[in-house]
Amino acid sequence: MSDLETATVDIDVPFFDVDSMNMVWHGHYVKYFELARCQLLEQLGHDYQAMFDAGYGWPVVDMKIRYMRALVFKQPVCVAATLTYWQHRLKIGYKIRDRRDKTLLVRGSTTQAPIDLATGELIAERPAVVGRALASTGIE
Repeated sequence: MSDLETATVDIDVPFFDVDSMNMVWHGHYVKYFELARCQLLEQLGHDYQAMFDAGYGWPVVDMKIRYMRALVFKQPVCVAATLTYWQHRLKIGYKIRDRRDKTLLVRGSTTQAPIDLATGELIAERPAVVGRALASTGIE
């Protein structure tokens, strides 16, 4: 895989993401995945604005999260998003690691499927515009 297929973002867990036990509430991990996914899509040259401009939406149709260890307030973490499948769906794998000792804390994946924004219908194949964007980064 090329370097373009993985993107990372660094986060220091903010106070407003933790619950009364000082742990990140489980729903916020989705937000961390989204931050890394946006960075990855931008790197690939086909971010959400480009998708919208091309007339396609890419809703998440499946998500999996495995929590190995809770994140806590002020913990410095790195969220990595890796494109693992790009034919008729986009599948992205995620890993959240502690930036200090590289301990794997959370892993997961999302699958996104293309829809035609004009009709709302699911498209059974990858739109050509996505193929061109990926080919321009050397991924095809």
